[in-house]
Amino acid sequence: MPGSRSHLPATGDADALLRLVAACRAPAHLASLRAAHARLLLLLHPSHPSAAPARVKLIQAYAACSALPAAHAVLNSLCSPDRGAAATICFNVLIRALTAASLHRDALRLFASMRPRGSACFPDHYTYPLVLKSCAASKDLQLGLQIHSAVAKLGLDANRYVAHSAISMYARCGCPEDAHRVFDGMQNRDVVSWNAMISGFARVGLFERAVDVFKEFVALPYSIPDAGTIASILPAMGNAKAEDIVLVRKAFNEMQLKELISWNAMLAIYANNGYHVKAVGLFLKMEKDGVEPDSMTVATVLPPCGELSTFSAGKRIHEIIKKKGMLPNLLLENALTDMYASCGSLKDARNVFDSMSARDVISWTSIISAYGKHGHGREAVDLFEKMLGLGLEPDSIAFVAVLAACSHAGLLDVGKRYFDSMTCRYHITPKAEHYTCMVDLLGRAGCIGEAYDFIMTMPIEPNERVWGALLQACRIHSNMDVGLVAADSLFRLVPEQTGYYVLLSNMYARAGRWADVTSVRNAMANKGIKKLPGASIVELGDQVHTFHIGDRCHPQSEMIYQKLDELLGRIRGMGYNPEVDATLHDVEEEDKERHLSVHSEKLAIAFLLINTSPGTPIRVAMNLRTCGDCHLAAKLISTITSREIILKDSNRIHHIVQGGCSCGDYW
Repeated sequence: MPGSRSHLPATGDADALLRLVAACRAPAHLASLRAAHARLLLLLHPSHPSAAPARVKLIQAYAACSALPAAHAVLNSLCSPDRGAAATICFNVLIRALTAASLHRDALRLFASMRPRGSACFPDHYTYPLVLKSCAASKDLQLGLQIHSAVAKLGLDANRYVAHSAISMYARCGCPEDAHRVFDGMQNRDVVSWNAMISGFARVGLFERAVDVFKEFVALPYSIPDAGTIASILPAMGNAKAEDIVLVRKAFNEMQLKELISWNAMLAIYANNGYHVKAVGLFLKMEKDGVEPDSMTVATVLPPCGELSTFSAGKRIHEIIKKKGMLPNLLLENALTDMYASCGSLKDARNVFDSMSARDVISWTSIISAYGKHGHGREAVDLFEKMLGLGLEPDSIAFVAVLAACSHAGLLDVGKRYFDSMTCRYHITPKAEHYTCMVDLLGRAGCIGEAYDFIMTMPIEPNERVWGALLQACRIHSNMDVGLVAADSLFRLVPEQTGYYVLLSNMYARAGRWADVTSVRNAMANKGIKKLPGASIVELGDQVHTFHIGDRCHPQSEMIYQKLDELLGRIRGMGYNPEVDATLHDVEEEDKERHLSVHSEKLAIAFLLINTSPGTPIRVAMNLRTCGDCHLAAKLISTITSREIILKDSNRIHHIVQGGCSCGDYW
């Protein structure tokens, strides 16, 4: 082991010394390396046959030990023009080390110094890919063009490695069409060629072009995608089409060797596109296949766990993080806080927050948002004030969190005060999200007129979320006049958005205006607009189960419906009457009560009651807002079963214990 001079060979054994040099690969070995170097200088005359290979090994070793000045000194000892080939190798080794250390300007300066060494010392097909890479990293298009021109004159542009570097250089310097010309000119392309072109288009935001190249590649009969292929297409898949995601997953499945980078990229594609069930499912498969996750893996999969309320999977990930010693890590700790809060475990979220050795504004925003979504507005406000007391200045997102918390808890005056301080004290220009929170805050409190006036005085054009918050408030408070104005604005802004038609229909239904309900339904039918089907998702063991209204596809359907009938019978004895007027669905059937009884969240609750032991919390995640009837039924079911029920809908988290909900029925 290198590490002390006592390990140096006692005799003049040059081969043993060179083996020792090759073993020096870390800064801790530098003393041994210098000693070995000194002994070699005594043993090897510059003209000795072993002198040239020794210099190469010394340069490599000094570079590995982060002693680049010493590596330069070895290179500078080459002063004779007749050592051209050996000198070129040494230059290449040091240029590679500088490039690997991201010292790209130094690499380019060293490259520029090659020719003055003598006519026999010149770049080769190993040098050019390295310096083109440095041109790409330093965005030096002018030098890159000169180097690529020199490459073409030498006839080296046909070399695949040179071509790959040229493609990357042009793409990173903002010339994707030039990159594509190099790609088109290649006679023999391999997977690296295709990856370079996919990455080139994706890097400059030409996502459709990147996807087209990816499709062209995977359609080839001989194509073998690798980890680089999946990683290259990732930036182009931020808002991907479903069929493109399927195609990438097919390529991923067909890979013979799935490196961790490919798992992480596929997880990110699912997570970034809202395919939370598939993201968690892929992570569970990754676990089964024995693939060790890294910090990127867990940071990617924690948000989907929160979205689905897959508490067990999230808890396991937390254990992996602790086992691998990934903490402290602000990114992961903030993600853990969000995950636990979204799973309805405010206690675990707070434990993570309290255990953090350092917290930034994002950390505070996460915990403030967690308390707000659970309906604990006062606690959220206290945390916000504590953050201010520590001298941390809130940003735009922190104000969204505290304003939303005020809205969820009905803290009207507090919310108004924070909105004013945001603009006057912190000089933060309100965005659409802040205006939405204020309209929601005013509307929920019944101040419909004030909310409308607020919108009319906004300095920016109100978007669909602002008008949607007003329409929702009008539905809650049965304000038909303002509601119609909001609906009209929404239909002009987003004429195909289903949810707003449903809200208007429900508002008419509450007012008993059934002809208008029919009119809205007919308008939806004529425009081909269909309601987004409600779905409830639950975790059981290492599987995720999804339920839809009236769902009978589940293998346990018969047992689920029997359990549901039993539960409904028991809560009817407690005075439960289905709230047929509160349903968020336009129902053609006369039996509205039966329709309500098979809502997806009720089926999900019954399923978990069948398959979990007494005392186990029930966690259900929904893609829409829960309806009033299901909320009431869940409160009564929690009483008769002595179970905590956590309903996570699209807007907030309802933590129900013994008939009481954290929302305080203010939602």
